[in-house]
Amino acid sequence: MMGIGRALLVSVFLAMVFSLAKSIEFTEKDLASDENLWNLYERWRSHHTISRDLTEKQKRFNVFKANVLHIHKVNQMDKPYKLKLNKFADMTNLEFRNFYSSKIKHHRMLRGSRASTGFMYEKADNLPASVDWRKQGAVTAIKDQGNCGSCWAFSTVVGVEGINKIKTGNLVSLSEQELVDCEKDNEGCNGGLMENAYEFIKKQGGLTTENLYPYKARDGSCDAAKMNAPVVRIDGHENVPENNEDALMKAVANQPVSVAIDASGSNMQFYSEGVYTGDCGTELDHGVAVVGYGTTVDGTKYWTVKNSWGLNGENRATLGCSVVSMQ
Repeated sequence: MMGIGRALLVSVFLAMVFSLAKSIEFTEKDLASDENLWNLYERWRSHHTISRDLTEKQKRFNVFKANVLHIHKVNQMDKPYKLKLNKFADMTNLEFRNFYSSKIKHHRMLRGSRASTGFMYEKADNLPASVDWRKQGAVTAIKDQGNCGSCWAFSTVVGVEGINKIKTGNLVSLSEQELVDCEKDNEGCNGGLMENAYEFIKKQGGLTTENLYPYKARDGSCDAAKMNAPVVRIDGHENVPENNEDALMKAVANQPVSVAIDASGSNMQFYSEGVYTGDCGTELDHGVAVVGYGTTVDGTKYWTVKNSWGLNGENRATLGCSVVSMQ
């Protein structure tokens, strides 16, 4: 079994979403009439292999139409990011949030105050101007949580995979499903907290591989035999100091970091490219991982984030929203 260092996590009030999803283009002509919009909807359904019965189809078309017009309106504005027609285009924002976010809010008020445990990178200095752990081979391929609120498990796994690569030189894809099935302080597909998942991995003696315990996007019974075959362990975990962007940068300069964000906005639902500079929300409902940071040529600072929304989306976005608070 490979032994590694401590994992880090932080809850960050950031307005981020990063689907970079496989999408289709549309033009002004597609928006000129309901007939044209219907044809666009049919192209979109074919592109994403989405089947609807006739009654549901009309309802979904109305949602799709509103979303297309919203995307078009935002893209006409002078913003440093763009939206596209991704796989979420016939979902209302509420449906999107219910499918892909955690039902458990990642907020300190809901889990009590924290004990101070120190910060391992407090004295870190001479930080690089930019960091990208993907380029260092410390980030695994894109994964998809599906219609399961298991973002907390994916966020946790990114942190463990990353620190394992940094400490041992081996990048191993680990099992989110083990956390969904076996970590009983969280609620599986109904949501959870990364702190609980890290603590489970520490106490259990490690986490097994994705190959041995593959992801199913649904709650299941814990497979004890697979759970008891860990390949990567962690010595512990700690929280990045709250309200301290410099501390987060120090942490990310040394390893990927689990974060909780507000992923509820419509612009985030359809985000495609560029540095996202929208309003920062404070309803922390989605677990992701910061895998880098940097500054654009015009001086905009950003965090690079890995998400868990699928192989038909890049799900690694460069986003730049000021940190309002960290918990």
